[in-house]
Amino acid sequence: MDKPVIDIKNLWFSFNGEPVLQDVNFTLYHKEFLAMIGPNGGGKTTLLKLMLGLFEADRGEIRVFGRPPKQVAHRIGYVPQDIHINKNFPISVLDVVLMGKLRSGISWSHYKKDDRITAQAALKKVEMEQFKNRHIDELSGGQRQRVFIARALVTEPEILILDEPTASVDAKGQGEIYTILKDLNEKVTILVVSHDLLALSSYIKSVACVNRRVHFHGAAEVTEEMLEMAYQCPVELIAHGLPHRVLRTHNGD
Repeated sequence: MDKPVIDIKNLWFSFNGEPVLQDVNFTLYHKEFLAMIGPNGGGKTTLLKLMLGLFEADRGEIRVFGRPPKQVAHRIGYVPQDIHINKNFPISVLDVVLMGKLRSGISWSHYKKDDRITAQAALKKVEMEQFKNRHIDELSGGQRQRVFIARALVTEPEILILDEPTASVDAKGQGEIYTILKDLNEKVTILVVSHDLLALSSYIKSVACVNRRVHFHGAAEVTEEMLEMAYQCPVELIAHGLPHRVLRTHNGD
């Protein structure tokens, strides 16, 4: 069997004394496509930041490629939930992607020719190469998100982590992004946090329900039981032309 790319054992984390994650255990292997679902405040983004080495666990163990996350951060690409770029600042699409190459002590003027070649290759992967000279403010929401994915890809990561990548993208843009991620998944392990449950179900390989604890399912099926486990309330999945979800009437907190 392949060695795990992410291995989490008995992980606990609290913030300001409040428990956020409790006794988390799961293992992710090479070329997995994992969707993390769960309520807001359930700990999804916190779990991502622990995998990235941005937070330290209170106890337990997390290993990425068999090592502490900080030691292998260069092998992980990350697209955060909120990316703040001043749309009025005259920056090109290519320059945004090159930002992924910035390191301490390196200025804009010190990009190498190889950096620009790699940035253009990343744009090609997300089908945005033809827009490389456009200003970022001239793009649609879905196009900008693809550029941010390219920025994460410019270091040629082995794991790509995305936090709500389609939150402000229309249905057409969502489909385009998920199709690109599916193509990338042929070589790269992908972990995505999303509420687009039915849209994701056509692309993912496994699901993790996160609500303080993590319930891992090594299959792509998104079932009613899994959603109730994650959201702790009854959920029905229905589709009338376009997929969506509704909550059944229920009692309790």
